[in-house]
Amino acid sequence: MANAETVHHFAGYYPDPRDPDEVIATVGLTESAAQRMRLLSGGQRRRLDVALGILGRPELLFLDEPTTGFDPAARRLFWDLVENLAREGTTILLTTHYLDEAERLADRVAVIARGRILEVATPAVLGGRQQAETTVSWTDLDGARRSMASTEPTRTVVELAAAFDGEVPDLSVTRPTLEETYLGMVGER
Repeated sequence: MANAETVHHFAGYYPDPRDPDEVIATVGLTESAAQRMRLLSGGQRRRLDVALGILGRPELLFLDEPTTGFDPAARRLFWDLVENLAREGTTILLTTHYLDEAERLADRVAVIARGRILEVATPAVLGGRQQAETTVSWTDLDGARRSMASTEPTRTVVELAAAFDGEVPDLSVTRPTLEETYLGMVGER
């Protein structure tokens, strides 16, 4: 059975399904709609799984590692789909090892290590991220790259701007990433 036939077939199981052709387009399977399921790549199979999962307009959707096998462009399109589903009122439970994905999509994240939930919080505050030291980096007048850890990054940037009389060369301000925070929480740093 071809992808399109499968999606159209499963649409018949729901009282008010999404338009099957729209779902096929939404998950990025238009070009392979006539292709047999057994000939799909791993990423295309995942897209078909998602198509079948959203077809019936679920209130609650479980997505287990949904972007495994996706190329970067397909991952971004899928993220847009998840954000649209959430805006439409679908509650989504997403498991992922891609922490950039969790940071982009999650309202709340749970860190699980060795079978235990260590913390549940928003990505911005998980593991104390909002209070963690920030690294302020710049290029000095002698061309050397400098960095400074700061608990008051705005003050540090203002002081640097005054010292440089305006624009600070190659300025960057970074807090620990969600991945760095996660690794610290599970003791892998």
